[in-house]
Amino acid sequence: MGTNTIQQMKQGKWIIGMVHVEALPGTPLNTLSIQSIVNKSIEEALKLQNAEVDAILIENMHDVPYLKRQVGPEIVACMTAVSIELRKIIQLPIGIQILAGANKEALAVAQAARLDFIRAEGFTFAHIADEGYMESCAGELLRYRKLIGAEHIRIFTDVQKKHSSHSITADISMKEHVETASYFRSDGIIITGSSTGKEALIDDVKIACQSTILPVIIGSGITTGNIENYWDFADAFIVGSGFKFEGKWENSISEERLKLFMDKVKELRRS
Repeated sequence: MGTNTIQQMKQGKWIIGMVHVEALPGTPLNTLSIQSIVNKSIEEALKLQNAEVDAILIENMHDVPYLKRQVGPEIVACMTAVSIELRKIIQLPIGIQILAGANKEALAVAQAARLDFIRAEGFTFAHIADEGYMESCAGELLRYRKLIGAEHIRIFTDVQKKHSSHSITADISMKEHVETASYFRSDGIIITGSSTGKEALIDDVKIACQSTILPVIIGSGITTGNIENYWDFADAFIVGSGFKFEGKWENSISEERLKLFMDKVKELRRS
């Protein structure tokens, strides 16, 4: 995912569809075999590809409650298995996030499976996450990317991430957060609402756009009904809940909701 692809994102207003991988072995909600998990992930990814989204992001969101920063080898192995099978059949850019904050593991999986980008939380500035105190990881993560020869894999980073308290950085403005992430060599800035499915504040998105030349990506709360409000202020949109039955992230993708959303995107692109 080189510089040209980043420029394509900025010019084309990418839609990045989420595949929420089913609960993995060893996690509290796991009921499926690895092969069944792979099959369900392929099914969801094909729905997204057939609907002409621009990229796909996979995530182990069903593994709740999450570990902090480190996950077991079984999680890395299973996410690698899913990623390799998706890479065989999906012609779009594919990214990965491993919760919570397991950014080095995500980068290693992306390198092994020939994925294109990762979504990283806790890149700059510490915050209090659901899982506890999470320190920043930019220096360590970029050195690890260099070490394993994965500099072609882009790192898109959450700023003032959802599901977190940012009281310890309350004296740091959104502008400073974005500028610092850019200075620390993020490849793209992700702005979210307060939790999964919640809209980002448009003012936050506007500030991000004014504070960096990097792609600005909205990471939560985008729906058919509100994407028009954000269209002029962001370069890409990560959509998960908006594609699911009843708008709930834990459900399967609704092809009807997906089609309505992509029809709206095509309308916006023509205007």
